[in-house]
Amino acid sequence: MNELHTQEDHGQGKAQTVIALNGVSFGYDPTQPILHDISLEIPQGQWVSVVGPNGCGKSTLVKLLNALLPISSGEIEICGLKLMEANIGSIRQIIGMVFQNPDNQFIGATVEEDLLFGLEGMCLPYAEMEQRLQLYSHRLGIASLMSKHPGELSGGQKQRVAIASILAMEPGIVIFDEASSMLDEGSRNDLLAILKGMQAEGKYTILMITHDADEILASDRVLALHGGGLAADLTPAELFQDALLLEKCHLRDPYTWQLARELRSLGIRADVPASEKELIETLWP
Repeated sequence: MNELHTQEDHGQGKAQTVIALNGVSFGYDPTQPILHDISLEIPQGQWVSVVGPNGCGKSTLVKLLNALLPISSGEIEICGLKLMEANIGSIRQIIGMVFQNPDNQFIGATVEEDLLFGLEGMCLPYAEMEQRLQLYSHRLGIASLMSKHPGELSGGQKQRVAIASILAMEPGIVIFDEASSMLDEGSRNDLLAILKGMQAEGKYTILMITHDADEILASDRVLALHGGGLAADLTPAELFQDALLLEKCHLRDPYTWQLARELRSLGIRADVPASEKELIETLWP
């Protein structure tokens, strides 16, 4: 690939910019930056997949957004707040992060205590904490787990609890750092359904570091990192049509796309589908 793909709106209209990076670089050694000269804007409500080979700087990028790592140069703005020492507390209330291993996020001895921990830190009135506890435990399907110790839960249940504990604090931006990589297929499908539900609400801006083709395909936009730089900014469809970029990012086509391609090679009409259901409906209307 010889030039940078760019994306401006992709159906998002003129939504307010909630994440803006201008010439951002980071490196423990200034002479060997992990990320260099990253500039981009993300509007409110967009679901963005961040992809790239291991070691390209994906996790580093999202950790810069709430000052888990300090930028070496450039500027970051979150919801109009410049990322600086005086604003870190406010910015961390705007951004929630769900990590690859949910065990790293557990604080309480029970699921209920874990969800309450973040709410108590926000100094919310008891009635509001109770309301959010009920709302998000039911929304994430964990209401029956509230008295259980996190160690008793399955991987999928743990991830649901981790997501609920973040959403209960109602951040506008939610970052998933390879949150599905330790889940089985059923739990990954559950997570994808949760993400689609969040997107449908329209109040969350989602950044998701992922290698999962179905998660990428469901998102609005893809940021592809390679060699510490922004190699491409494009739609999922554009990504999966770029064989060279897929190879660079160590990604494969979604299963539905592979199947549609094989069917076409056999002379069976099969348009590129957005889902397995859509492919089935195309073949057997």
